[in-house]
Amino acid sequence: MGDHLAGAVRRLRLRAGLTQEALAERSGVSVSTIRGVETGKRRNPQLASVRQLAAALDLGPAELDELLAAAAGTAEPPAVPVPRQLPAPPGPFVGREDELGRLDAAVRAGSGTAGMAGMAGTVVVSAIAGAGGVGKSWLVLHWAHRNADRFPDGQLFVDLRGFSPDSDPMEPAVAVRGFLDALGVEPGRIPVAAHAQAALLRSLVADKRMLLVLDNAADTAQVTSSLPGGSTCTVLVTSRNRLSGLVTGHGAHQLSVDTLTDTEARTLLAARLGTARIEAEPAAVDELVGRCGGFPLALSIVAGRAHTDPHLSLTDLADDLRDGALDVLDDADPVASLPAVLSLSHRALRDDEAEVFGLLALAPGPDIGLAAAVSLTGRGRSRTRALLRRLEQASLIGKDASGRYRMHDLIRRYAATAHHLADGTRTGALRRVLDFYTHTAYAADRLLEFHREPIELAAPVPGCHPQALSDIPAAMDWFEAEHRNLLAAQHTAAAHALHSTAWQLAWALNNFHYRRGHRHDQLAVWRLAVDSAGRLPDPGAQILTYRLLGRAHVVLGHHQEAIEALNEALALSKQQDDPALQAQAHYTLASIWPDGRRALEHARRALHLYQGLDQPVAEANARNAVGWYAARVGEHDTGREHCQAALALFEDHQDVDGQAQTLDSLGYIDHRSGRHHDAIRHYRQAIGLYRDLDNAYETADTLDRLGHPHIALGRTDQALAVWREALELYRQQGRHQEAEQVERQLGALGRQDTPDSAR
Repeated sequence: MGDHLAGAVRRLRLRAGLTQEALAERSGVSVSTIRGVETGKRRNPQLASVRQLAAALDLGPAELDELLAAAAGTAEPPAVPVPRQLPAPPGPFVGREDELGRLDAAVRAGSGTAGMAGMAGTVVVSAIAGAGGVGKSWLVLHWAHRNADRFPDGQLFVDLRGFSPDSDPMEPAVAVRGFLDALGVEPGRIPVAAHAQAALLRSLVADKRMLLVLDNAADTAQVTSSLPGGSTCTVLVTSRNRLSGLVTGHGAHQLSVDTLTDTEARTLLAARLGTARIEAEPAAVDELVGRCGGFPLALSIVAGRAHTDPHLSLTDLADDLRDGALDVLDDADPVASLPAVLSLSHRALRDDEAEVFGLLALAPGPDIGLAAAVSLTGRGRSRTRALLRRLEQASLIGKDASGRYRMHDLIRRYAATAHHLADGTRTGALRRVLDFYTHTAYAADRLLEFHREPIELAAPVPGCHPQALSDIPAAMDWFEAEHRNLLAAQHTAAAHALHSTAWQLAWALNNFHYRRGHRHDQLAVWRLAVDSAGRLPDPGAQILTYRLLGRAHVVLGHHQEAIEALNEALALSKQQDDPALQAQAHYTLASIWPDGRRALEHARRALHLYQGLDQPVAEANARNAVGWYAARVGEHDTGREHCQAALALFEDHQDVDGQAQTLDSLGYIDHRSGRHHDAIRHYRQAIGLYRDLDNAYETADTLDRLGHPHIALGRTDQALAVWREALELYRQQGRHQEAEQVERQLGALGRQDTPDSAR
């Protein structure tokens, strides 16, 4: 250090063209002092003398900082203990193995080839972000204590109070001054200027193996002056904000801390309350874990309440949490209150950010895509994206790999009550987002089956921008991504007396549910649709919803319930004297009768009515139904004739779904009449079209049927392959009865039995 100061003074003096005597005359510092500094014999000059020399040499700010830092480092301070400032880690600690491993990896990556022990390479800065109460400090302190031996020159810690209930964020200079004190720098040797203090800190920790923990930072600016300038230190920074400036400007490794898994949450409760108490009330523990959603602070508050009141059962505590989660998780001590912790993040938002935060709590479903959020907020796409990014940076929402935004349930509850929204703002946002889901789902369904008789929707409200979808794969992908939101949107619409929206969402979901085998969801949406339609002066909607409710019961094998719903649809259609509605009811009634003759009768009534309506696609559907049920009662020639006529109509009108259904019917007729090669050809054609339509439900059924003509021709390997594929699809769709039947067929095939099915 002495050599550094000596060289600096000599270099700067010579650059100024001054002799030692001239510098002494200009600065007021004695020649002997200047000579002693330059020769290294005077190793502890007064900082006042150094400032006088700097002024005489007309140094700029950077050179002044360098000179002052060199001078401060030349003093021979009294021995000070190695700083060990880490607070005790809050216990118990559970889980977080992935995050701990990533912290280890970040240090190794910054340490170069020397590894963690050598600590050579670039300074390692890890920015740990997450919502308030999610356990960032808990994680960092656990890691720091576990790795303290890797930092023999000390560990520095500061709470920057970026989100504190009782004070403003700490000034960066205060944090630096605290570190200088911890490093044993005498007050008289600390420069006055903040930038000089930061330079001194960098000088003191250069070449040292130290850990700096900067906890609870508000932003990047609060952190940068405390960052070391050398290559041997590790810095851990926690913040509710993402600190993107620290990542881009200082190469920090970003680490997001999420909630605990259910297993980790149970382990935490057991560690706090004891295994015996946890095992005594497993159902209550499951509910506590579920309602806390893996939030460590929430789990700790719940455990604290149970611990301080050993007579309080976990069942009663779960009941309290169910009735008012935020009340249970509140406390007079703001550090132990989840609402208080979240309020600090909420308070830091700008007005427009806070409004969007409140609006997101209204959105139906567990997550939201950008397109839906644009309609929810009523703002443009770029502005909405920017506001969502700010909420993400504040760790109030998360964004997954597919670009969808999610808000933790407890944060959502807080947002729903903490930010007051005017009634008009709330109502307008709900109408926009519900119209978004309804109109986009309707357009998606039209891609799936454009021959389906359309329903009439009101125009979307101003500010609603339905999403454009290009083709069947895009429509199915959208339905997959938005499925839970669409179910929630229907319930939200019904709860707000938007009954047309409620039944129209069921209509738009019908094909998707059918193709994906979501049979129970199908039944649920049509039950709600029937209730909503019944509250409207719209007989057409009532008939349609009863008919499709009956169809949903048919698919689940609810024979009596299907009959009741379909008879109601038929009765209402007769009251309206509407042949088309009567034909639809008869068409669906055909599907519920195990008695083939009765089913065939309904199919023929539907065909007769459609023949007088100039609805060729509907007529083709009815012809296919007549052909299928005729074959089921042994009238194979009649069945083939009707199905071939139906296929021609479907081909004329480019109805791919109708073609696939009719080819499947022809495959069945061919197999039952001994034309097994034709059956295989028709079944394969049907499967190809179903796959083009992304219709896994019918693909499974036709694969199952395809195995039987293979068996009839002695092709056991081919039968085995298609039945295994059908079995996998049935299992994915939760169709247990069908799966069990295929398992029996495979079992029989394994015993070299070749049973033929009556299907």
